[in-house]
Amino acid sequence: MFQLGMLRQEWFGPTLRRWRMLNRVKQSSLAAEMGVSQTTVSRWESGQLVPERAHAQRLERLLSARPKSSADHALNELVETSRQPVHLICDFTHRLLAASAGRLEDWRVPLSDKLGTSLWRYATEGIRLGEAGLAARGWMDAHPPEVTVLTERMDHRDLTIRAGEIVYTRIALSDGSFARLVRDGARQALA
Repeated sequence: MFQLGMLRQEWFGPTLRRWRMLNRVKQSSLAAEMGVSQTTVSRWESGQLVPERAHAQRLERLLSARPKSSADHALNELVETSRQPVHLICDFTHRLLAASAGRLEDWRVPLSDKLGTSLWRYATEGIRLGEAGLAARGWMDAHPPEVTVLTERMDHRDLTIRAGEIVYTRIALSDGSFARLVRDGARQALA
């Protein structure tokens, strides 16, 4: 299946359309910036056309979460100062935006080594299955529900993922992009 960054094809169109609406960018303006026709942008948004690699890379940079406003920075600070094991990622690329000291207890590298990099390579089979089922659970809806995913334990050189529940909350940032708050759920194994 086509993926633009880590965003699956069926998510791309709605994500692009929402970004355009929130940022008051017309299809024709985006088309001119991308060097394509307005019809091409319309077909990207409807899912009738997949962007070519060069366009996909530019769109990924455009749609990636970049906390900019004071409210976005406050969210990052709340995550970083939380006592709970929690982290914040770009919902589009899985790039790490912030992590709490509680989350870093299971990491063997400093936070600075992971900030801005995708955590997708560390995903367990349970996390991958949970990701595949997000659309069916209303993740792309206007008011998405929190989603609980079950994961198995995974030990990587850089970090450990504990077995148990992980809870996702989708949060809109000020620029129209989305972040995902990831926290341990009620049933978290100690081992």
